[in-house]
Parts: sequence; structure tokens; C-alpha cells
Amino acid sequence: MERKTSSEIRRMYLDFFKSKGHVVEPSASLIPQDDPTLLWINSGVATMKKYFDGSVVPDVPRLTSSQKSIRTNDIENVGHTARHHTLFEMLGNFSVGDYFKQEAITWAWELLTSKDWFGMDPDRLFITVYPKDQEAKNIWLETGVDPTHIIEVEDNFWDIGEGPSGPDSEIFYDRGESFNNLKEDDPENYPGGENERWLEIWNIVFSQFNHEPDGSYQPLPHKNIDTGMGLERVVSVFQDAPTNFETDLFLPIIHKTEQLSGKKYGDSKEQDVSFKVIADHARAITFAIGDGAIPSNEGRGYVIRRLIRRAVMHGKKLGIDEAFLFKLVPVVGDIMKDYYPEVLGEKEYISKVVKSEEDRFNETLTDGIQLLNNLIEKAKADSSNQISGKDAFKLFDTYGFPLELAKEYADDENVNINEEEFENEMQQQKNRARSARSTSVSMGVQSELLTDLKTESKYVGYTDLNVDGAVLKDIIQNDQLVDKVETGSAQVIFDVTPFYAEMGGQVADVGEIKNSDGEVVAEVEDVQHAPNGQNLHTIKVLQTMSKEESYNLEVNRVFHLKVEKNHTATHLLDQSLRNVLGDHTQQAGSLVEPGYLRFDFTHFGQVTNEDLAKVEKMVNDKIYEEIQVSTVETDLESAKKMGAIALFSEKYGKRVRVVSIGDFSIEFCGGTHVKNTNEIGLFKIVSESGVGAGVRRIEAVTSQAAFEFLTSEENTLKETAGLLRAPQLKDVPSKVEQLQNSVKDLSQQVQKLENKVASEQAADIFNNVETIGNIKVIAAEVQVSGMEQLRQMADDWKNKQLSDVLVLGAQVGEKANLLVSVSEQQVKNGIKAGDIIKQIAPKINGGGGGRPNMAQAGGSNPAGIPNALKMLQEVLAN
Repeated sequence: MERKTSSEIRRMYLDFFKSKGHVVEPSASLIPQDDPTLLWINSGVATMKKYFDGSVVPDVPRLTSSQKSIRTNDIENVGHTARHHTLFEMLGNFSVGDYFKQEAITWAWELLTSKDWFGMDPDRLFITVYPKDQEAKNIWLETGVDPTHIIEVEDNFWDIGEGPSGPDSEIFYDRGESFNNLKEDDPENYPGGENERWLEIWNIVFSQFNHEPDGSYQPLPHKNIDTGMGLERVVSVFQDAPTNFETDLFLPIIHKTEQLSGKKYGDSKEQDVSFKVIADHARAITFAIGDGAIPSNEGRGYVIRRLIRRAVMHGKKLGIDEAFLFKLVPVVGDIMKDYYPEVLGEKEYISKVVKSEEDRFNETLTDGIQLLNNLIEKAKADSSNQISGKDAFKLFDTYGFPLELAKEYADDENVNINEEEFENEMQQQKNRARSARSTSVSMGVQSELLTDLKTESKYVGYTDLNVDGAVLKDIIQNDQLVDKVETGSAQVIFDVTPFYAEMGGQVADVGEIKNSDGEVVAEVEDVQHAPNGQNLHTIKVLQTMSKEESYNLEVNRVFHLKVEKNHTATHLLDQSLRNVLGDHTQQAGSLVEPGYLRFDFTHFGQVTNEDLAKVEKMVNDKIYEEIQVSTVETDLESAKKMGAIALFSEKYGKRVRVVSIGDFSIEFCGGTHVKNTNEIGLFKIVSESGVGAGVRRIEAVTSQAAFEFLTSEENTLKETAGLLRAPQLKDVPSKVEQLQNSVKDLSQQVQKLENKVASEQAADIFNNVETIGNIKVIAAEVQVSGMEQLRQMADDWKNKQLSDVLVLGAQVGEKANLLVSVSEQQVKNGIKAGDIIKQIAPKINGGGGGRPNMAQAGGSNPAGIPNALKMLQEVLAN
């Protein structure tokens, strides 16, 4: 077998199935579209679900892909096993109701063994089959597989609950006796068992049943083929690598990490784990951020944050104490540039996000260590010598502090951690994450009725909002095709329709259906695309409607035109954001309603008021310029050459519509638009906010809604002017400034009075000096308004050199504050303010820190201040 690069293997696989009539589907974004059941795209078939469950019928029923995927359900195994990854590529070929077992098996064997393709030795290949699937077994035998290389395994049945399921065949490659890690008589020592010798490289699923809600298995109306071949595993076979990490997909990252750390891969097992974790996680975060994910505290953002922090901690184990992960992003991009050139194109943005997160983690890591020290001291003080699992989990969850590292710190102080309680907290978090997702099944049951509905239907709403004589071709009521409908709700398809079906964020049209006498027989409430692309109207039936009769279809014109204005404004907004904030911004979702528009976009950092003003002005300038909006239909490649921007949630076929607003904006779009930007009239941003880490949301209005919004704002301003007694609206700012200056003057007067009170208290308490051992101490609870007054008293104490140590406590509202100050001489003697505050702060249910000569703490228990001051005796005596 000839050695091949990962790029060659990927291309060869796709070319093989292309030669068998398959269309190559590009690798989809790792962020699922319109699928609440998935956090990430986690397999090749995940992007094909809409075809397999019948919600969409593909143009061609034979598909193949190399799909990037992420799985993080057992992230702890990464680096410790030979082939466990968070990000991986899944090669696959798929048949949607076309070919089945005969072709799938024959082609698999041809690809694997033919000298023109992979050229693997047939003697090294082993096949497992489902015992009841003798049909598949016989086909394998017909291809020439040695009968002794076919093993029946009861687990060879793919089933995820309700939905498509069926038997499968797994293909294993025998790496030879030198890879055998088990004894001869071990029950797992066989192809298909848990061992290192026989490596699973391909799984072929024969999806032929529907797993029904009642638990039964019924034959699918359309049988499918779903296969998955892990690229990383196959590359390890071709490159004769002990593990996946010694291949060209990972080694360049490992070598770069060697340069950054000064350590050598292969020197020790423990060190190698860190190299592998870093290499794996660097790939995952690079691709995930490139696809729009941003580090955060929830959802997929939390996964990215956790991967970055794990990698950083393993970098520290290798002696890397500065930000380094961002330097691996270009390395990942270079490895994958053959099939994923966009990674190198986005490397600066991805690197910026990674470095920012690394820097933030290094800061929180310092805070985490301080909190851990407080917990250790608390455990020693209460003689339990144990940190609770809840506290350890808080360290992990809030500060990214790994349990293993916390244990190392605690062990040094003879303190242990309640690991059982920690695991309980971890499990509860996983349960919360699961319940936060949709409870929908991961793949729906095929609807034979809709899938088989091949009625031709033409949409003419781009030019016509009324159609006379539209023929009613199909009526669906109660999930059955009927010839007529008299009342209630129904779904209908016409041979021609002006009603827009919801797509790309634009809501569906609404309107009326009339008979030949002009009577309204139904109201159109919603329009969606059927599996074969027809516009499927959901209607409220008012009078009897019959199949094959003609009707007049009338779109609500006012509703439609308002949506058009907002949709075109969305395109102007999208381009304006790119121009003002940078090309890294990507649409992350949109909603175009008649009353307003909502636009989500990726942007790392705050959007300033100045930038928002620039964006708003740019959109309005384009409206005032009265630019023609033109639409052309062309092929996908020609559209790309025009420079058209692909929007976030769209799925593009061979023919696409390109909407151009002069030369300002050129985008792929299937929606409806105004003919000239002047029809929009006015654009006004209503709000801008964050909806998640790295994702911002703008809500805006146009035309009449924009005028009404501005009128409301003006009325509010007039009311404010009245309250301020401002003669004109233009005088409001100066009146507000006068009020602010008055408030500032009053605040300064209050501050002076509080400082005076603090000085008077200081005069009293500074006379009360006690001696603990040979240390002079002033300790008292005082009445002040905040920490500022405590610091002022400490400054006075320092200038007067009244004692060696000063400890002050104060209740401010419902909170407690403590301050400790130590003279320079006592600092030299080893007494440090930070050490004292750490030991007494638990009495107020708080924590803190600071410099050796001054430290402060805050807590939630003001009643504990006397106990904290009293504990000073014990602290200084030791």
C-alpha cells in the first residue's frame, strides 16, 4: 500500500464516489443550522438529516462529503488514547432512496482494495455484520471477502431512538501482531473488540427501518445508505503511524509546540499527553471560531472556553507560561489549506479571539489561585483539612481551574478535596446542559406523504402579488390527501402562487384566497417549503375548497411591502457593518417582519455609539442616493465571481439569485426586495445589544415605523424639557449638565463631611493601642460610608506611626469591609497584611488580598466583624 498524505486520501475518497454519480457536498459549518437537537455538527450524516427524514428532497440522491465534526462528550480521554479527538473529519457516501446494500458494499470493497484507489491488502481487512442481516453477509462474500474475515456481531445495528435505523457493517484494518495489546485468550481480542490491533476504519449503515414511537420497526418508504470513515484513522494506516497524532494532520502542530516549549515529543508519556491535548484542541478551537463560535460561559461558547483553558493548562505543564495557542492557528490553517482555505483567510481574526481568551484566562488563573489559597486556609482553620466539592467545582467552573491542579496545590498544604461531591456537581451541570437543549429526537420519521408529493408549483411573487386562476393541486388535512376541505385548518399546493414561503429570516406572506365570485374562501396564515420545494400554504378554511378548481390568490400588499423594505434594509445594514467594523463580521441570524428587522452578527468586542452612528448614517445615505436594486439568477460559480456574499443560514443550489444594491452590496438571496432604496424612506436603529459572547444584535425600523419611533423619542425629549424648565429642546443638554454639576458639588460636600467624621473617629481609636506579644496593634470597628474612608484612616495612621499593625472593620449597607495595614519594619520581620486578611476574612464570609503592607477584604456577614478583629490575637500570636 502506497503512502499517501491526508489531502490525497480525502481527495481520492471524494473523487471515487464522484465517479459513481455522487455530488460532493461541501463541509458544512460546525454550528448547526435550524437544528436545536445538536450543539455541534457531530458527524457527516448530521448535515444530511433533512434528506433522510424526508423534510427536504435533494436534487441528486447520491451524495458524498468530508465533513468536519466536533464531539466533546468525553473530552477527558483526549491525549490518553490513540485515536480520541474533539475535532475530526468524517468521510461519507450517502444514498437517499437510491442505491442500497449491493452497490454500497461493492463500491466500498473496490475503493479499499483496488490498485487504482486505496490499494489495501484484502488479507488485512475484516468485516462485521449484524447476525440477522444475511443479505449483507452474502454480498460481502460475493465481493471476494474471505469467509473467515466476516464476523457476526450482535451490536451491529444502528439505532438512535425514533426515526431511521438499520443494520450496519464495520470494516477493520489489521495492523499486525506488533500492535496487539491483549493476551491471546482475551475476549476482546478480535476484529470489533476493544483492542489496538484491529482498527475500525469504516462503518456502513443500511438505513431500512423506521423506529416507531411504539417501539416497533417498520420498513422505510425510502431506504438509505449512510457511511462514515474517520479521516484521521485512515491517515494513520496509510502513514503507518502508531497513533493518529503521528500523522501529517497533527505533527506540524506538535513540532511548533516543541519550539514554543523547549520540550521534546516522545521524551515521556506524561509530556506526550500534553502535546496531544494541545494539538487536538488547537484544531478544534481554530475551526469552531472560524465558523462563528466565540468563547463564553454557556453552550458551544463554553466548550470553546473549556478547550482553550485545558490547552493552556497543558502548556503550563510543558513550561509555557505565556499566551501561545494563538500562534498555532496559522499552523492548523496551513495543514488544512487544501480543503479548508478559509482558515488561513481568517487566521488573524481567529488568532485575535484565541489570544484574548488566553490572556483573560491567565488573569483569572491568578484570581483562582488566590481563591484556592483562601479555601486551603479556611480548611486548615476549621480543622477539617478538606475543601468541599462545591468549592472545588466553583474553582473549575468559574476560573477554569482543573481539579488535578487544585489537588496538587491542596496536597502541598496537607488538605484534601471532596472529589465525590465535585463529581456530583459536574454531573448536575451536564444534566442542566442536556435539559437546556430541545427534547426533540435527533432525526424525524420520514413522511411518505410529503416526500412523495411531486406536484409542480411555480412561485411568481417576485413580480406578482395577485394570481387569477391558480389551480388547487393538492389538499392535506389531518395528514391525509383529500379531494376537498370544508372547514378547519389545511395545507394546500397550487400550480402557481404569489405567496412567499418563509426562508432566510424573511417571514412568509399572508393574504386571502378567493373563488371565481370574489368571495374569500380561505385565509393564508403561513407558507413553508415542502420537501420537494413547493410552497406549502397553511390556510384557515372559510368555505368549501376542492381539488383541481381555480382560485384567485391575493397577497396582503401592505404586509408584503413592509417586509420588502426591511429586507433590503437588512442587506444595507449587513454591508455597512462590514465597512465600519471590519470584514470579520458575519451574519449570525436575522428576522425580517413587517414591523421591524432584527439582525444578529458576529463581532468580538463592544460596538461603540460612534460606530453605530456611522452604520446608521451609511444605511440612510444609501437610501437617499436612490440606488436601483437589481436581481439576477445565475449559476453558483458565476455568482461567486461577481463577489456575492453568502449569508449565514442559506442553502444554495446550482442556480442562485443574486441581489445587488448598486455596487454597495451584492449578496446571495432568495427573498423579496424593493426596486429602489428610496422606497425604504428612513432607517433607524432602535437597539444594539449582546445576545451571547461574540454575537451582537441590532433591532431597527424603517419607513412609517421609523417615523413613529422618532416621533415617540421627540415626545419624550419634550417631556424632559418641561421637567427641566428648558425653553427649547436644544437647551436640554445644558440643563442636564447644570444638574450634574450641582450633584457633583453636593457629593463633594458629603465626602468632606464623611472624611471629617472619619478623622474624628480616628482620633478616638488611635489612642487605643494594645500589645500582642511584642507587636503594637490598633484594631476597631468604625462607622464609615465605604472603603475610601478606611483607606484615608490608614493613611493617617501610617503618617503618624502609631502602631505596628492597624485592622479596621466597617459595615456598609449589608456588606462587611476589612482593612489591614502593616508598618514597613514589621513587613521586613515577616508580618504581611495579605496573610492576615486571608485568615480573618472568612469570619465575614469573604475573601481578599493585597500588598504586604496593605490588604483589604469584602464579605456578606457584617455580624462577623467583631469575630474577625478578635481572631487577630490568634493570628499574631502564631
